[in-house]
Amino acid sequence: MEVKARAPGKIILSGEHAVVHGSTAVAASINLYTYVTLRFSTPSDDQDSLKLVLKDEGLEFSWPTNRIKQEFPESSAEPQSPAPPSCSVESAKSIASLVEGLNIPEAKIAIASGVSAFLWLYTSIHGYYSYKFEISEMFKQPRVTLRSLIIASCELFFLISLCLCRFKPATVSFTSELPMGSGLGSSASFCVALAAALLACTDFVSLDLKQQGWQSFQEKQLDLVNKWAFEGEKIIHGKPSGIDNSVSAYGNIISFKSGSMTHMKANTLLKMLITNTKVGRNTKALVAGVSERMLRHPDAMAFVFSAVDSISQELTLILQSPASDDVLSVTEKEEKIGELMEMNQGLLQSMGVSHVTIETVLRTTLKYKLASKLTGAGGGGCVLTLLPTCFVVEKVVAELESCGFQCFTAEIGGKGVELTLRCHLDLSLLSGRITVGD
Repeated sequence: MEVKARAPGKIILSGEHAVVHGSTAVAASINLYTYVTLRFSTPSDDQDSLKLVLKDEGLEFSWPTNRIKQEFPESSAEPQSPAPPSCSVESAKSIASLVEGLNIPEAKIAIASGVSAFLWLYTSIHGYYSYKFEISEMFKQPRVTLRSLIIASCELFFLISLCLCRFKPATVSFTSELPMGSGLGSSASFCVALAAALLACTDFVSLDLKQQGWQSFQEKQLDLVNKWAFEGEKIIHGKPSGIDNSVSAYGNIISFKSGSMTHMKANTLLKMLITNTKVGRNTKALVAGVSERMLRHPDAMAFVFSAVDSISQELTLILQSPASDDVLSVTEKEEKIGELMEMNQGLLQSMGVSHVTIETVLRTTLKYKLASKLTGAGGGGCVLTLLPTCFVVEKVVAELESCGFQCFTAEIGGKGVELTLRCHLDLSLLSGRITVGD
């Protein structure tokens, strides 16, 4: 049995830093994804461990299932609600014990928190929920075709596997199109994709086993995925805002102000060039720097934050305005959004969160008459550049890459987390012969 999930990254279109001081911020999903493949082992695999494969990092870790069961003894208590619990002190100690023995390279020690989040989500979701077992409707039909019988058999095999899969040996593989630590929500998409794949194996999520290709979750199911992902983010970041995982889970556009989030659907298709400066940044120090500037210049900074709020409000109106086939209307929207981005960048510079590499990207894209702004904490990280309809991007990308930067093109405001299921019948498990009659 194989479950595959993908969850998008995110960008901040407007409102970085100012949101901490009461302004509106706007975030959007991008069609760059983290992929997780969850494959439960069969007896023929001769595997008795939980294996984590981080393909992009070239790392692989494994834990004997007996060791995991010792650290997380099965609880007989049924959950009182589908809402996830927070990581307890006891669970944190057990996870730390499992992570301590890993040979993580010093240069990649930052991934230890991600491995901890993985272990907590895997053991918690498998220990917290029960698994359903329902007879397929196909078995209830008076006449069945060979095709329907095969599909129903796969469904039955899938459900039986779920009933037996508490800490069952499995391989979980991750790969991502999102660079780590760049402000594009890579850790959130990691947690969302993993939570989605694991929850697909529980009776709190109902999916169509016969549907091929990517399928979306129902709203209540998305709520559950998002809540679990947020708990994973807490293990990685301590006190996350919940914005990154919400955008990754639900997709589209989210505006947020004073702790309140509003989900929106964008009617305007936007394409962005995302330039990764490859410069790490200290988000905590940058946020503190803006707060210190606010204390030194309260009146001036209040006007700055108010201006950012107005930009965010206008941006949401443009993004939600009805779509049009009129080329002039599309061009006008893009021009307005570009102007708002440039104004927002100017305000971010006045907050003191730009960087020499960000300024290099701004000068380079300006030569091509493109509007750009930093996204996220600043001080490095990534820069957004709005790509007008029909713009040929190769030249500007080549120039940016010649400066040592990394470039991606992405559409914003797409779908959130999605899932696909694949059932493999292991015929070696069957004794005797299968005979199909008329």
